[in-house]
Amino acid sequence: MKKITLIIALLISVVAFAQDSKAKALLDEVSQKAKNYENISIDFKYALDNSAENIKQETRGDVVLQGNKYRLNILGATRIFDGKTLYSISPDDEEVTISSDNPNDGSSITPSKMLTFYEDGYAYKMDISQNVKGRAIQYVKLTPIDSNSEIKHVLLGIDAQTKHIYNLIEVGKNGTKTTLTVNSFKTNEPISKSLFTFDKNKYKDYYINKLD
Repeated sequence: MKKITLIIALLISVVAFAQDSKAKALLDEVSQKAKNYENISIDFKYALDNSAENIKQETRGDVVLQGNKYRLNILGATRIFDGKTLYSISPDDEEVTISSDNPNDGSSITPSKMLTFYEDGYAYKMDISQNVKGRAIQYVKLTPIDSNSEIKHVLLGIDAQTKHIYNLIEVGKNGTKTTLTVNSFKTNEPISKSLFTFDKNKYKDYYINKLD
């Protein structure tokens, strides 16, 4: 789950450390556009591939973001963050894990930090441009500044017309390739007022695990 959350957090990321002015201008435009939306709803496909270890996994998920709040559904589990408290709901385990947000924890990358966590730690430059089903996709290559990072590089594909993210390809130093492709990117959708609210009455039979 942490790995998937990291990939989703990178999905609409913009890095603020680099020498490539064209890449910076493009990423700044993507970031500013995303920040201007009242909410964002993303349906995505997640694929993990490591041929050396004979590992291949594909799944789908969705996330809704509004300000620093989010609701993420992936691998049958749900994560709800109401701005203060994170609720991780696992139907398979019939367990709800409750934890408080720590704004000083820089190592914790969550969907609510999608547009801020990347403000340092990466260098980037313009990469290839591809035509994907009639869409012009411009890639930006992100490379961690920290040489100890497990990530070798990330390719962020941006739709040149809409300035929305099309896909993200993360290549790890261990040979693992993770690809997240956006199936739909909707903005300013009517959403329920209770979408980011945890209703404990729905989980009376679940084990409640409070971490703090």
